[in-house]
Amino acid sequence: MVTHGGAGEFMAGGNGARHNILVVDDEPQITRVLRTALSGYGYLVRTAGDGDEAAEVMRGWTPDLVITDLAMPNMGGLELCRRVRTKSKVPIIVLSVRGEEKVKVEALDAGADDYVTKPFNMNELLARVRAALRRAGMPSLEDEAKQIEVGDFRIDLLTRVVSVKEREVRLTPKEFDLLTYLARHPNKVITHRTLLAAVWGDTSTEQPEYLRVFINHLRNKLEPEDGSTRYLVTEPWVGYRFEPGE
Repeated sequence: MVTHGGAGEFMAGGNGARHNILVVDDEPQITRVLRTALSGYGYLVRTAGDGDEAAEVMRGWTPDLVITDLAMPNMGGLELCRRVRTKSKVPIIVLSVRGEEKVKVEALDAGADDYVTKPFNMNELLARVRAALRRAGMPSLEDEAKQIEVGDFRIDLLTRVVSVKEREVRLTPKEFDLLTYLARHPNKVITHRTLLAAVWGDTSTEQPEYLRVFINHLRNKLEPEDGSTRYLVTEPWVGYRFEPGE
């Protein structure tokens, strides 16, 4: 089920964006509505009925964003997320009727960047699509800093490459966005709400499970192998503090 916002969201050329979006859902009504809405907003849309069909589409066509349901025949959304993540950093938004925190965490762990519960408001989904595409793209040339160098970290904003003590670390788009925001505010406590709004948008400020999942991902990739916490410090009930080292 989809709830619609103002008609202006469906006017062609709203953003002038010509990005490729793959919609994966076994409900024809959902794929039809999303194709109509996204195409009317200037996106190039293809659809698939399950993960297997989506994988086939992606063999000959590269999406800039994937929107997928979880429960589908053959290959479901979780497995699709995992397979996409082995080859690509493309942003993935999950749509699902299931809103339990456990399911959201499982989807995020599988590689999803965002999670929208059905029934959803089309205006909200379009906002999340724009935010995901904007954050996945290269920084504008007007950005005054092309690189962040702080402590043990070097973050190249143009190539989106992260190095920790000269060791290159591969991050997903959302992991990169989260680390970059923290690196811009080193040694300061950033609240959960502030981080969620900065990385996922204002509509996600009540989704603390997002942060738990992605902070854990970053720790696994950035922290020392002995399991100690050096860089990403939890401030209980408040937020997180990034300590980049000397």
